Amino acid sequence: MSSACDDEPLGVTPDGAAWLASAGTYPRSTLAHWRERPDAPVVLPCGSAFDVVSAPAVFGRLMLDRLWGDGPGSGPVAAFRGRTLLFAAPGTAQRLPSLLEWEEWSAEGRRDGRTATVPPLLCHGTGDAVTVPALTPAPGGASTRWLVAPDTRHPWLPGPEILLWAAVRAARSAVRISISPPQDQDAKVYDVSRRR
Repeated sequence: MSSACDDEPLGVTPDGAAWLASAGTYPRSTLAHWRERPDAPVVLPCGSAFDVVSAPAVFGRLMLDRLWGDGPGSGPVAAFRGRTLLFAAPGTAQRLPSLLEWEEWSAEGRRDGRTATVPPLLCHGTGDAVTVPALTPAPGGASTRWLVAPDTRHPWLPGPEILLWAAVRAARSAVRISISPPQDQDAKVYDVSRRR
């Protein structure tokens, strides 16, 4: 698996493209489209070859950092329009929300006090579809790209338990406890360092 925990754009290998295309109803048509336009994103259904857990970009990167730094790594991961798409084993989208509830941290994000900033996770499974980035990185396409590109016909995909582990640890690392009340956003701020 091509790891892109750095910010270098990655391209998908032919085996990775074959795996992605296998999710669709007409894999050969998808591959033919990509042969003509390797820089085109494509909408693929979830539920058969993969599920996708979509997190806001920063939180998704925290999850990815946990998976690669302290865990078993990840399957393919993409950045798409301000979200991080973590490709997961089929069935994850159905199971992960209930595991998060069991951990008392819902897929919609907990809204009590200290963890009010924990973002919601969107779980895409059977009946859903996602837009996957192009096979080759497009110039200036930094908002839509592969962070971990698929490079095999049978990539390892994390299941719901592993993504739960990553989400809980990312949430714990993202929570900053403050003893000060939140600042008034409409308050005027004066620079008093230049007093005469």
